[in-house]
Amino acid sequence: MSNTLVLDVDGTLVDTNYHHTVAWLRAFREVDVTVPGWRVHRAIGMGGDKLVAAVAGDKVEQDHGDELRAAWERHFDTMLDEIRPLEGAHRLVRAATDLGLAVVLASSGKSKHVEHYLKLLDPGDVAWTTSDDVGDSKPAPDLIEVALREVKGERAVVVGDSVWDCEAAARAGLPSIGLLTGGFGEDELVDRGASAVYADLDTLRAELADLPFAEVNDPNA
Repeated sequence: MSNTLVLDVDGTLVDTNYHHTVAWLRAFREVDVTVPGWRVHRAIGMGGDKLVAAVAGDKVEQDHGDELRAAWERHFDTMLDEIRPLEGAHRLVRAATDLGLAVVLASSGKSKHVEHYLKLLDPGDVAWTTSDDVGDSKPAPDLIEVALREVKGERAVVVGDSVWDCEAAARAGLPSIGLLTGGFGEDELVDRGASAVYADLDTLRAELADLPFAEVNDPNA
């Protein structure tokens, strides 16, 4: 059976989590809503459709949700040229494909942003999905399930930097591997289901063959 490596992108392959945090804080400021930066950072990795309510409450989502998402996008776009891949990202993806693993990138971000990241990462011929492909973003499992359908994955493991990646993997019935590259702590990632946590991508790359791939459950079965 083929093994698939499902890779988160923001905070896992590209160093964007703090850019996202700043963009959201600027967006909230536009509607005179004050939220602490740490709370926004803790929510990075879940989809923007959920983030507003998670950090500012249902009333702010109801009154300003779409406006805030548009403002976040506008502010984040101004920072795109500052984005850089995390050390070892290109090497990780190429090593995975060299091992015969199917690689699919599963991002809660927008297609236009992921397209920009792909130019930076030069990952080769890999499949990818974004929040534009699903109705419900992380920590829902939809994005992972769509990603696996893209490559007809039979066995898989999910790699991500946030607790939301680990939770989405668990909901999809798959093991997850955590990375410290997004600013979440090792204990937090393990508590949300990570089988192991790595400090950086090169350390993970050295152990690709030993990751806990598990059989994919068909959600439509």
